[in-house]
Amino acid sequence: MNVALQAVLDALSVGGLYALIALGIGLIFGIMRLVNFAHGDLVMVGGYTMFLMTGRPDALTALVALAAVVALALAVERVAFRPLRNANMPSLMIASFAVSYLLQHAVMVTIGAETKSVEFASALGAPVRLAGLQVPLLQLVTVAATLVLLVLLTAFLRSTALGLQMRAAAENIRVARLMGVRANRVIAWAFAMSGLLAGAVALLYIAQVGAMTPQFGVQPALIGFVATVVGGLGSLAGAVIGGFLIGTLTVVLQLVLPIELRPFREAFLFGLLFIVLLARPQGLVVVRWSHERV
Repeated sequence: MNVALQAVLDALSVGGLYALIALGIGLIFGIMRLVNFAHGDLVMVGGYTMFLMTGRPDALTALVALAAVVALALAVERVAFRPLRNANMPSLMIASFAVSYLLQHAVMVTIGAETKSVEFASALGAPVRLAGLQVPLLQLVTVAATLVLLVLLTAFLRSTALGLQMRAAAENIRVARLMGVRANRVIAWAFAMSGLLAGAVALLYIAQVGAMTPQFGVQPALIGFVATVVGGLGSLAGAVIGGFLIGTLTVVLQLVLPIELRPFREAFLFGLLFIVLLARPQGLVVVRWSHERV
């Protein structure tokens, strides 16, 4: 019973982070049909902002990191992607790689390429008792923060005028524009929300690992992209499902694989996901979209 409960908590914690990353990528893809591979570097910039805020109160550090990532996401949209709004998908993808490369090397030049230690929310490492288990408080905070963010995002998209405009733009942005939706405003808000999710991931991830490099966000971005594909490209619900599925499979493989095979866990993980895509190539949640970007 205790082992099962611990596995569930691990799956929710890991899957929650992956779901938030996938949501950040899915928000942009849903409207622009852009796979933003620089999303992971927004997470990285959030971590380095926290590093530069070392010694400040944790609450201030969190606010500054979130603000920095959101501001950077808006700047990237305005400078890198808005001028290419009418470009084809490969051009946009190349632009996202260029932004990722630029951000990583800007950090290397200004701060350095060596691993940096970041102390943040160390009090969350304290264990708490839950159903007979000693569970790190950080794990419970990660699960709770993930669920709160998912609920707030869902409420925003379903209950606000801007959220409805974003959903309309994701369904058919040309028709949405004819109905008065301002495309630039909606896309800028999508990037801001994507940046906010990336900042939240940076806070939770740094609190767990406590160290980072300029390539810190590459693997999360890759896993987030895989989660959006498995869940169904263009579906935010699918991105969440894909993120939690990958998190669950990661934990299950860690439990069932022999010790000598655990270093190859990612190979088994992506092999299983490949089987999922063979059985359902359109993803777990099918989204009907055939409209062009603007």
